[in-house]
Amino acid sequence: MKKKLNILLIEDNIIEVMKMDRTLSLLKLKHNIIKAKTADEAFEILKQKERFPDIILLDLNMPKISGIEFLSTLKSNDNLKHIPTIILTTSDNENDLNKCYKIGISGYILKPLKYEDYVKKIEIALSYWCINELKRY
Repeated sequence: MKKKLNILLIEDNIIEVMKMDRTLSLLKLKHNIIKAKTADEAFEILKQKERFPDIILLDLNMPKISGIEFLSTLKSNDNLKHIPTIILTTSDNENDLNKCYKIGISGYILKPLKYEDYVKKIEIALSYWCINELKRY
């Protein structure tokens, strides 16, 4: 039986949130998705131990605080830096990619244009994290 993950999805685009929900439903995955539209909202969620995520899926293009700024703050916090953080973005900018890996991401996934390709990428990524031994609180 696959492990049920607590996933913090940080995404301000409602269409992308709906796409993730649809994908998990299609794949019949029962992971718990905690949603945040902004970095501030995500940090509030991270203060709540009962909603603590196993992994974070992070969009780079967000209002106020960018995904890279959020990532820098997250990875500089001793209580949060262990959380695997996967970038889920449309940015194929090599500078963004390099910055994110330098800060300490666990993966960088480009959102493909075709929905079928998106489903495959999400299925593979979440399957990988289901077999990992994750630090739980």
